[in-house]
Amino acid sequence: MFSLNLFGEGLNPRPFDSNYRCYSVSMFPSSDKQAVEDGGKIIMPPSALEQLTRLNVEYPMLFKLTNNRSKRVTHCGVLEFVADEGKIYIPYWMMRNLLLDEGDSVQVQSVSVPVATFSKFEPQNVEFLDITNPKAVLENALRNFACLTTDDVIAINYNDRIYEMRVLEVRPGNAVSIIECDMNVEFAAPVGYQEPERREAAGLGAAGVSASEEEEHEVLTAAAAAAAGSEGYLAFQGSGSRLDGKKKNLQTPLKELVQNVELKRGVPDYNYSAGSIKFWRRAPPPRSSTPSDKTDTDAAFDAFQGEGTSLRQAKNK
Repeated sequence: MFSLNLFGEGLNPRPFDSNYRCYSVSMFPSSDKQAVEDGGKIIMPPSALEQLTRLNVEYPMLFKLTNNRSKRVTHCGVLEFVADEGKIYIPYWMMRNLLLDEGDSVQVQSVSVPVATFSKFEPQNVEFLDITNPKAVLENALRNFACLTTDDVIAINYNDRIYEMRVLEVRPGNAVSIIECDMNVEFAAPVGYQEPERREAAGLGAAGVSASEEEEHEVLTAAAAAAAGSEGYLAFQGSGSRLDGKKKNLQTPLKELVQNVELKRGVPDYNYSAGSIKFWRRAPPPRSSTPSDKTDTDAAFDAFQGEGTSLRQAKNK
């Protein structure tokens, strides 16, 4: 009728379930508040430890926090049992996830969750991309956490700045333990991030030619026209033929045509007055009136009229 299991299997653990008044870490009367704020663990009263010991709960101790008024749930670990009776102190980011105010009632239950194998995070600000090695920063910050819950927004302190990360996905469940685990981590695009536009796609016109190429072609065309109309000669303007019959590279580019041509600039009209228009016509050079003018001009200069000297002296016979 009666059975005593004195040397058999251990007692089955019983769940811990209690309600406490919730306060942020800033209300905790201790100097080491930042260690609690930077992690995912809470501070509970000593009576909770005594009750947990009697219930034979599993280790590590993990808890589910529930705001019954807003039906919000998150999971956490415990850091110390030094809080005042009837109170617990939790990080501020956890209070925001649960939609709790100072002194609100929260239900604390002991739970057992699977070990994490995969997690995916979404940064809430594009400034997270400025970090050189974000995966290493996240791995170092998660050492202060015990659990991850899907759709939670956790806070990471790095270089005196707070970076918020939304937990998009965890496996193998909606809540996982990250204590001594081998977990793969992925990042989603930060909130507000926009892919940079490619220069080729951004600068293409309707004909598939970029604005810079079109502008360069116009400049070269104008230069070629100016060179052809000047006194110089613009060579190799035609197109060629290939022996293999192909129809590519048959015309010299404009850039090569005009690079060796000296372009002459016009002389500005320094007597120009605003509001007037002058029509210039090219007139032939004036002819000399008398033949003597030409003779005088030709006589003004005659090349090779000087005397020369030889370095070799003539031999006397």
